[in-house]
Amino acid sequence: MSIRIISDSTCDITKEDQEQMNIRVVPLTVNFGNETYRDGIDITNEEFFDKLEKSKNLPTTSSVAPQAFIDAFQEALDAGDEVVGVFISGDISGTYQAACIARDIIETGSERIHLVDSRNTTLGLALLVFEAAKNRDEGMSAAEIAEHINSLTPKVRLMALMSTLKYLHKGGRLSLASSVIGEAIGIKPLASVVEGKVAAIGKARGFPASFKMILQKAMDELPDIKYGYAFGSACAPETLEKLIEFLKEPLQITEWFSCNIGSIVGTHSGKGAIGFAYIAV
Repeated sequence: MSIRIISDSTCDITKEDQEQMNIRVVPLTVNFGNETYRDGIDITNEEFFDKLEKSKNLPTTSSVAPQAFIDAFQEALDAGDEVVGVFISGDISGTYQAACIARDIIETGSERIHLVDSRNTTLGLALLVFEAAKNRDEGMSAAEIAEHINSLTPKVRLMALMSTLKYLHKGGRLSLASSVIGEAIGIKPLASVVEGKVAAIGKARGFPASFKMILQKAMDELPDIKYGYAFGSACAPETLEKLIEFLKEPLQITEWFSCNIGSIVGTHSGKGAIGFAYIAV
């Protein structure tokens, strides 16, 4: 009996890492009018952000349907395996609830399905999924992995820096006047996931000041280096590299996971967003 680690596409883990670490990712969907795309399958990040920038209205996103999880879980059970599923916060998406519904529908073997609400998303979720895969490879049982990941969820710290205010305005979170003024003076909002919900945690003028703000927040709640770090961007590798270089020395960062912020989170962050996540001491 082996253990299958399953997550959803908001974890933004690269396809290379999915294959290398044997992680199954089930996609959410993004909808531009009547056009529906499976996140990371039917549309690349570059194609998505190109469509996003040209679209008058924000696309909508849809959580994973229970049937997709039934199929993934049943495949594992039929092979005699157990499942550890780690998913986007239940306060942000219905995906975790869909996974629970799927587990409850399955009549035989459901006790071998262990589900975790990460209370996070994107890079924060990715860190927990990476840790679950590491635990599996170290020989922990499925129940032990789920218990351990649950214990880490309150310690995940995610900071996402947006390069534009346009999508906060389009999403109804910011007035047009504030958006125009903020863009003109280079305001960069910093967002996080707090108690399972997306929240603004600061803002600064320009990237240098924003990087200092991220560093200060990380120094206030120090990372537990044994869990590593995750960095990611929405098609902004140059800006992300500058953030990594800025944080490397003060936080003693030598290794990290790289992720690509995809269409689900990117719908609200826009192109150019960068992110940093770790698990606090």
